[in-house]
Amino acid sequence: MKFRYATLFVADVPRALAFYEAAFGLTASFVHESGQYAELATGVTRLSLSAHALARDVVGIPHAEPSRDRPPPPLEIAFGVDDVAASYARAVAAGAVVVRSPTPMPWGQTVAYLRDVDGVLVSLVQGD
Repeated sequence: MKFRYATLFVADVPRALAFYEAAFGLTASFVHESGQYAELATGVTRLSLSAHALARDVVGIPHAEPSRDRPPPPLEIAFGVDDVAASYARAVAAGAVVVRSPTPMPWGQTVAYLRDVDGVLVSLVQGD
């Protein structure tokens, strides 16, 4: 079994795509002509973005729509980076909401927490 991708259900795929490209330097590997689905290259796995309406149609059940006005959904997207401080500054400049600034952790990593344009929790992790 291989972990292939994670999909975030978002309010506006082009807006979320532009945010992830600007905030984290990711590159779209696929964008559907409808604008309702896109994939970002993130190494071995992909981060997919799906419009809420498409997700409801494909999955067949309703889901909670994340928002910056509510607590984040119970998941975290984590990116390994070489420089948390620089990556953090770039993300904040692109519109990420600060949750926790870069902090050295007792287990040896430096970690920062942000929220994306849809309110999803994103961490930046430096170190093994």
